[in-house]
Amino acid sequence: MRNSALGSVLVALLSTTAANSEPLLSSWYTTPTGSYARIYDSLDDMQSNNAITSWRDQETPAYAGVHEISASADWVYIKSAGLGFHVMGPWYFDEAKTEDFGSRPANTASIYRFPKASVIPDSKTATRAGTIGYFVDGIAMFDSGDTFSYDTSEGTDQQPMNNAQGDGIWNRDAYINEGVTFDNANAHQAMTTHHYHANPPALRHLLGDSVDFESSTNVYTENFNGQHSPILGWVQDGLPIYGPYGYDDPDPASTDTTVRRMISGYQHRDGTNGSTNLSVTGRTTLPEWCNRVDGRATVLSAAEYGPEVNAEIDDEVYTLGRYFEDYTYKGDLGLVQGQDFDLNEYNVRFCRTPEFPEGTWAYFTCILEDGTPTFPYNIATRFFGDPVGGNLTSIDEDVEVSFVGGPARVEDVSSSAAMDDTIVITWSVVEGGSYRLETTADFETWDQTREEVTAVGNLLSTSDPGVIASEDRRFYRLRRTGLADYDDAEFGSLGGGPGGGGAPGGGPPGGGPPNGGPPMNRP
Repeated sequence: MRNSALGSVLVALLSTTAANSEPLLSSWYTTPTGSYARIYDSLDDMQSNNAITSWRDQETPAYAGVHEISASADWVYIKSAGLGFHVMGPWYFDEAKTEDFGSRPANTASIYRFPKASVIPDSKTATRAGTIGYFVDGIAMFDSGDTFSYDTSEGTDQQPMNNAQGDGIWNRDAYINEGVTFDNANAHQAMTTHHYHANPPALRHLLGDSVDFESSTNVYTENFNGQHSPILGWVQDGLPIYGPYGYDDPDPASTDTTVRRMISGYQHRDGTNGSTNLSVTGRTTLPEWCNRVDGRATVLSAAEYGPEVNAEIDDEVYTLGRYFEDYTYKGDLGLVQGQDFDLNEYNVRFCRTPEFPEGTWAYFTCILEDGTPTFPYNIATRFFGDPVGGNLTSIDEDVEVSFVGGPARVEDVSSSAAMDDTIVITWSVVEGGSYRLETTADFETWDQTREEVTAVGNLLSTSDPGVIASEDRRFYRLRRTGLADYDDAEFGSLGGGPGGGGAPGGGPPGGGPPNGGPPMNRP
């Protein structure tokens, strides 16, 4: 090749299908596809940066994220392992991180579909146990509850191991009650189904959404960058969920580009803004939204009262915010959506976004200024749209595939550079693949004498020393010669159920799925 022109190095490669411009097709985070999922199995592993690719519940490596995206006229389908690209874990039952959480995530081999056109019905459907959508990194979305509630006859909350859900009147908030079991990315698993209930900082960091990451401590920190949040995921009603930051003015006709944090439509029933002060009255009434949204009476009998605020029961303090019903909707207090708060009782608003300049109904994840999740987190107690999407065991119609990844990704060039007298080409590859760099001058005879290398991660750098000083034209290709064993579960065979089964931490299935089991007592 000519030593003055790096551009004369030609690389033989296959290109992937171009991303579709429809946000439901194009917003999935697939850049690191072909990478193994990894976890920190313990606090010691995290502190020593020992991320592992196989573990109990996942005996062989699994490729993270979404493996395929396809569409028909009416539906978009994804196939996902349910495992994230960031290092997941560790998980514990206690703040001191001494009691090991009872389960680990694993490949769910799920197929999920979303409607291309969302229908917004007058009557809203209650969210349910288990997966109600997916985040764009391929991790399952659960709602804000953990399916358990206060049991008046027992004088305590029912728990995942108790084989009962409670009365269904005072329903437990998953973030408040189970947050201790979340990893630093705000996720844990129901049996092996890894999922988010609340603000997902690791995903937001990968997407560039106002979250800093310190890899040495595995800590995520909120740091507003002034930009509109990206789409974080899709709910089974076909509506997107954005990160916390949106345009101040939602009007599609507006040209105002001011971006700020979206304000939840809910607050504690603590006496502020004219709300009932549960610390004074006790948990003796339900908020108005329970009647308007769920059809539940707000006046309770003594047999339906909840525990006193800050009562100590079985060494736990039943603080305000423990239950959904500890919150009131600000619109019921005379506050005005669009002035005093942004999101309605379903945690949506109609607004313009970068992907939908003409406007869309959209959910937004709710946080406080420092990044702490706040109710109702990602989605409230009911879907705003008609939740016609969901898990499938197979795709039974003709579809057009727009993305293929995981172990089936097509290798391509990530970058090329000249360093001294050496050409360095970095390829996007499949982790665990064995590769050999081959060269030719005429596309007829390929030099196949170089040693094979095995990819760790989904990027592989290859070099050709001494080539720049040569006058020879040279062409390159990367040949995959093998692939290490991996979890090749058939999609649809493992993840078709609604709840993922079992209790958090691997309890008996009869105990009700963690964040699974019967839904809250909503009509």
